[in-house]
Amino acid sequence: MANVSIDVDAWQDEGMTAAPPRTPRVCCGVVGAVDPAAAQDLAQGFKALADPARVQLLALVATAAEGEICACDLTGPLGLAQPTVSHHLKILVGAGLLEREQRGRWAYYSLAPAGLERLSAALRGTVEAT
Repeated sequence: MANVSIDVDAWQDEGMTAAPPRTPRVCCGVVGAVDPAAAQDLAQGFKALADPARVQLLALVATAAEGEICACDLTGPLGLAQPTVSHHLKILVGAGLLEREQRGRWAYYSLAPAGLERLSAALRGTVEAT
Protein backbone atom coordinates (compact mmCIF):
# COMPACT_ATOMS: atom_id res chain seq x y z
CA MET A 1 0.00 0.00 0.00
CA ALA A 2 1.79 3.13 -1.21
CA ASN A 3 1.91 6.38 0.76
CA VAL A 4 0.52 4.85 3.96
CA SER A 5 2.08 5.50 7.36
CA ILE A 6 1.38 4.32 10.90
CA ASP A 7 2.42 6.18 14.02
CA VAL A 8 4.82 3.49 15.30
CA ASP A 9 6.15 5.68 18.15
CA ALA A 10 2.68 6.05 19.69
CA TRP A 11 2.23 2.29 19.49
CA GLN A 12 5.49 1.62 21.34
CA ASP A 13 5.05 4.43 23.93
CA GLU A 14 1.60 3.31 24.99
CA GLY A 15 2.63 -0.33 25.32
CA MET A 16 0.08 -1.51 22.81
CA THR A 17 0.11 -5.20 22.07
CA ALA A 18 -1.57 -4.85 18.71
CA ALA A 19 -0.96 -2.39 15.95
CA PRO A 20 -3.42 0.48 15.78
CA PRO A 21 -5.92 0.41 12.93
CA ARG A 22 -4.40 1.61 9.70
CA THR A 23 -5.67 4.89 8.42
CA PRO A 24 -4.34 5.30 4.92
CA ARG A 25 -3.02 8.73 4.11
CA VAL A 26 -2.66 9.32 0.42
CA CYS A 27 -0.71 12.31 -0.79
CA CYS A 28 -3.02 13.00 -3.68
CA GLY A 29 -6.05 11.33 -5.19
CA VAL A 30 -6.78 10.48 -8.78
CA VAL A 31 -7.61 13.68 -10.59
CA GLY A 32 -9.32 12.35 -13.68
CA ALA A 33 -9.00 8.90 -15.11
CA VAL A 34 -9.80 8.41 -18.77
CA ASP A 35 -12.07 5.58 -19.80
CA PRO A 36 -10.05 2.88 -21.66
CA ALA A 37 -12.08 3.29 -24.86
CA ALA A 38 -11.69 7.07 -24.74
CA ALA A 39 -7.97 6.67 -24.06
CA GLN A 40 -7.62 4.49 -27.17
CA ASP A 41 -9.47 7.07 -29.24
CA LEU A 42 -7.33 9.92 -27.91
CA ALA A 43 -4.13 7.94 -28.45
CA GLN A 44 -5.08 7.44 -32.10
CA GLY A 45 -5.60 11.18 -32.51
CA PHE A 46 -2.34 12.13 -30.83
CA LYS A 47 -0.47 9.38 -32.69
CA ALA A 48 -1.70 10.89 -35.96
CA LEU A 49 -0.02 14.15 -34.95
CA ALA A 50 3.26 12.44 -34.05
CA ASP A 51 4.60 12.93 -37.57
CA PRO A 52 5.80 16.43 -38.54
CA ALA A 53 4.43 16.04 -42.08
CA ARG A 54 0.94 15.41 -40.69
CA VAL A 55 1.19 18.44 -38.42
CA GLN A 56 2.15 20.50 -41.48
CA LEU A 57 -0.75 19.05 -43.47
CA LEU A 58 -3.19 19.88 -40.69
CA ALA A 59 -1.85 23.45 -40.59
CA LEU A 60 -2.19 23.79 -44.38
CA VAL A 61 -5.79 22.59 -44.29
CA ALA A 62 -6.56 24.86 -41.32
CA THR A 63 -5.27 27.92 -43.16
CA ALA A 64 -6.85 27.15 -46.55
CA ALA A 65 -8.69 30.20 -47.86
CA GLU A 66 -11.89 28.33 -48.67
CA GLY A 67 -11.85 26.23 -45.49
CA GLU A 68 -10.92 23.24 -47.61
CA ILE A 69 -8.08 22.26 -49.89
CA CYS A 70 -7.55 19.80 -52.71
CA ALA A 71 -5.05 17.02 -52.07
CA CYS A 72 -3.34 18.03 -55.31
CA ASP A 73 -2.40 21.37 -53.72
CA LEU A 74 -0.67 19.77 -50.73
CA THR A 75 2.27 18.03 -52.41
CA GLY A 76 4.16 21.20 -53.40
CA PRO A 77 4.31 22.95 -50.01
CA LEU A 78 5.59 19.81 -48.28
CA GLY A 79 7.91 18.60 -51.03
CA LEU A 80 6.47 15.10 -50.67
CA ALA A 81 5.27 12.72 -53.36
CA GLN A 82 1.52 12.42 -53.93
CA PRO A 83 1.28 8.84 -52.55
CA THR A 84 3.05 9.93 -49.36
CA VAL A 85 0.72 12.90 -48.90
CA SER A 86 -2.30 10.66 -49.53
CA HIS A 87 -1.03 8.22 -46.90
CA HIS A 88 -0.69 10.99 -44.30
CA LEU A 89 -4.11 12.42 -45.17
CA LYS A 90 -5.68 8.98 -44.77
CA ILE A 91 -4.23 8.72 -41.26
CA LEU A 92 -5.54 12.19 -40.33
CA VAL A 93 -9.01 11.28 -41.64
CA GLY A 94 -8.90 7.96 -39.78
CA ALA A 95 -8.04 9.78 -36.56
CA GLY A 96 -11.06 12.06 -37.03
CA LEU A 97 -9.00 15.22 -37.48
CA LEU A 98 -9.83 15.84 -41.15
CA GLU A 99 -12.90 15.26 -43.29
CA ARG A 100 -12.61 14.10 -46.90
CA GLU A 101 -14.98 14.85 -49.77
CA GLN A 102 -14.52 13.22 -53.16
CA ARG A 103 -15.36 15.42 -56.19
CA GLY A 104 -14.76 13.54 -59.39
CA ARG A 105 -11.14 12.48 -59.37
CA TRP A 106 -10.10 15.05 -56.73
CA ALA A 107 -10.32 14.74 -52.97
CA TYR A 108 -10.89 17.83 -50.85
CA TYR A 109 -9.99 18.02 -47.18
CA SER A 110 -11.31 20.19 -44.38
CA LEU A 111 -10.88 20.26 -40.62
CA ALA A 112 -13.07 17.98 -38.51
CA PRO A 113 -14.04 20.28 -35.62
CA ALA A 114 -15.31 17.47 -33.36
CA GLY A 115 -12.05 15.54 -33.58
CA LEU A 116 -9.94 18.61 -32.93
CA GLU A 117 -12.13 19.62 -29.99
CA ARG A 118 -11.79 16.12 -28.52
CA LEU A 119 -7.99 16.44 -28.48
CA SER A 120 -8.16 19.99 -27.22
CA ALA A 121 -10.42 18.92 -24.34
CA ALA A 122 -7.97 16.15 -23.46
CA LEU A 123 -5.15 18.67 -23.24
CA ARG A 124 -7.29 20.87 -21.01
CA GLY A 125 -8.06 17.87 -18.81
CA THR A 126 -11.79 17.89 -19.40
CA VAL A 127 -12.21 14.59 -21.19
CA GLU A 128 -15.50 12.92 -20.38
CA ALA A 129 -16.06 9.19 -20.62
CA THR A 130 -17.70 8.24 -23.91
